Amino acid sequence: MSNSCEQLQLNNQLCFPLYAASRLTTKMYTPHLKPLDITYPQYLVLLALWQYKQMSVKDIGARLFLESNTLTPLLKRLEQKELIHRVRSKTDERTVMVSLSTKGDKLKEQAAEIPEKILSAFTTEDFDESELISFRNNLVKLLHIIQDKTSNNK
Repeated sequence: MSNSCEQLQLNNQLCFPLYAASRLTTKMYTPHLKPLDITYPQYLVLLALWQYKQMSVKDIGARLFLESNTLTPLLKRLEQKELIHRVRSKTDERTVMVSLSTKGDKLKEQAAEIPEKILSAFTTEDFDESELISFRNNLVKLLHIIQDKTSNNK
């Protein structure tokens, strides 16, 4: 058997640069999130709530591509930090609604500068803002393709 299978070389994999870029991007956010005392996944939940004000746990999971078993402990920690409230829906007790607390809403002001700082960190002479936006749009397309493929295989 040959050790030179081209398709098994690390630099020929689509998954590896996506994985590595995700890890390194999360690492870039850390110094900006540390003063807010939140993690990157918590930041994502807060971004969704800052946009939509109130969401069901199921809707947050769908928006963030997270399973309930990952999301529930994350929400619990945000609630312990007094950044969100979780309450059962009055119309359907199976549904848990999540909303921002006053403290969570105020955190938005502190976080407002983060996207611009991250964008400027990614922008270089070799990779300008328009390329970055195009890349993000293509990643979103890919994300939806992957989601469709994986949810059809369940």
